[in-house]
Amino acid sequence: MANSMRDRFMKFGAQNDRSIQLNAVPGHFATSQSHINYYIDVTSMKSRSKEAHEAARALQSAMMHHVTTVDTIVCMDGTEVVGAFLAEELEKNNIGMTNLHETIYVVSPEINSINQLLFRENVKPSIEGKNVFLLLATMTTGETVRRSLECIEYYGGKVAGVGAIFSTLDYVAGTEVFSLFSKDDLPGYQTFQPHECPYCKKGMPIEAMVNGFGYSLL
Repeated sequence: MANSMRDRFMKFGAQNDRSIQLNAVPGHFATSQSHINYYIDVTSMKSRSKEAHEAARALQSAMMHHVTTVDTIVCMDGTEVVGAFLAEELEKNNIGMTNLHETIYVVSPEINSINQLLFRENVKPSIEGKNVFLLLATMTTGETVRRSLECIEYYGGKVAGVGAIFSTLDYVAGTEVFSLFSKDDLPGYQTFQPHECPYCKKGMPIEAMVNGFGYSLL
């Protein structure tokens, strides 16, 4: 991370579990659909096994009593490590499933050259007719979630729920979102439509393009 951003690096604890911390940098950033005043960094939570396992435990606890059946976890934004630990936690807590092998699939869609999500023939059996839980790193406008849910349904999956490390939304397309962090955990967090962004109107340059994978400085 560039020094100018590193100097503003902040840590926030989840309201429901202060042992899990979110890294964030205040500033002026752009996603593919919006402008935001915090860059949410979940790199360590996605890549360090201990932190990923803690995140999975917390997410399983949030889902408990709300999601009853999960056959497949579809991982977006590089959340496969968290997804694998989440599958383990759900299995340990006797989540319902229809898989004859009595274990949960953990898969990710492919993104083609025109930004469409797809599952190859060898992965389709883990989606078609299955109860699918969608897992993401961060969610701001919900547009990526909507596209992902449409993809899952196109391939014959039944959406069981949506999980995210950070989310500004509680529901997307009528589906409940379970998150470890919300905008209430980040004081002053805001998201804007690009044409309504007050930072742009003041002539403040965008520092970086950001998404669930990370950031690219401008």
